[in-house]
Amino acid sequence: MSVRNAWRAALLTAVAAASVLVLTVPRWKSAQQHANAAPSVESDRGESKLENAAFGAGCFWGVQAAFDQMKGVVSSEVGYMGGHTKNPTYKEVCTDRTGYAEVVRLEFDPSVVSYRKLVDFFWRIHDPTTNNRQGPDFGSQYRSVIFFYLPEQKQIAEASKEEVDKSGKFRRPIVTEIVPATDFYRAEDYHQKYYKTHNIQCHAVSDE
Repeated sequence: MSVRNAWRAALLTAVAAASVLVLTVPRWKSAQQHANAAPSVESDRGESKLENAAFGAGCFWGVQAAFDQMKGVVSSEVGYMGGHTKNPTYKEVCTDRTGYAEVVRLEFDPSVVSYRKLVDFFWRIHDPTTNNRQGPDFGSQYRSVIFFYLPEQKQIAEASKEEVDKSGKFRRPIVTEIVPATDFYRAEDYHQKYYKTHNIQCHAVSDE
């Protein structure tokens, strides 16, 4: 092979390698961006379209235990929402200076359980009339709050709150916040399904 042909072959090889690199890098970046993206409000599992819901009703161990009883709740995880710092830890949240509430985020099947039923259940598992307190737990992290993901969820939550408030079930006015869902930070692993590993019962469910 002549020097010219050898040089030409080497050039063609380099061009081909560069083309593969150009085609591969964007795909890799796209995959990484997808992996780092926040969970979507809705996801598909089989033929059912699942939705998200998030509630704060005191210690998130008991809130998770209560909602996990409900048929139609596909998955749950506890964490922090509604604050103003990045990547909060449990220790930081407990200082009462981060603004975060302890919440349980649910993935549920609306063909099995409606969002209204989740909200109705929410009223039954805690006292929504106490400001920043549930039982012996004090602080803004224990506040009563509904974080909505969809406009329809906001409407349902507000209508339900007004209805319960007027029903006379509670002697004091309901102080529950109804606010848009913000970034959710998953709590440390030892908090997840804590009630199963420690046999606790934080929230009593009303029979009404």
